[in-house]
Amino acid sequence: MQDFRLQLEQYLQREASPVYKYGHQPRLFALAQKIVARTKPAPAYDEDVVFAAAWLHDLGVFIGHRPEDAAALQQWNHVTYVCDRAPELLLSFGFPAEKIDAVLACIREHQPQDSPQSFEATLLRDADILEQLGAIGILRTAAKLGSDTRFHTLSDACNSLRRALDTLPAQIRLDATRELALPRIQILREFMLAVEQESGEHLH
Repeated sequence: MQDFRLQLEQYLQREASPVYKYGHQPRLFALAQKIVARTKPAPAYDEDVVFAAAWLHDLGVFIGHRPEDAAALQQWNHVTYVCDRAPELLLSFGFPAEKIDAVLACIREHQPQDSPQSFEATLLRDADILEQLGAIGILRTAAKLGSDTRFHTLSDACNSLRRALDTLPAQIRLDATRELALPRIQILREFMLAVEQESGEHLH
């Protein structure tokens, strides 16, 4: 493992708060590798760029990096924050300076509503969409109850999962990602049906 990779992992593990948010980074990079492995012909891409972007892209959502004031948090742009912080951090970890702009582009373009302009950014965005589907997507959403100002009730969590199920699959760009998404979509669909059947009109 290259030294900057180890330093990135250690830094994110220290900074992740709530601590459950740490697992997203290694899973995201592993998903990116799975997508690449299923893509034929094998794509030419910079794995260092994807690695750095995967580990840093959500730094601005951690407690200690985001605002504590509720009003300020509503206006917070965590992507802008990360892009401001990333160059200095990456250089301090020994990351190649000439690759930093590509990392920032991936971070700026990693959300579903974005239009990625490189394979690296497309890969990161697709992997991030997978993380919002299936059992992991359910766990990540449920974990936000009580710790995220957007999630106060079970209905808030289920509404978010319903939006993910209804909108995210169509936003996937790569064929390999679509294949990986199929079982996750099915899990989420079955979960939402079970919630509806079990709660009736009384989900709060």
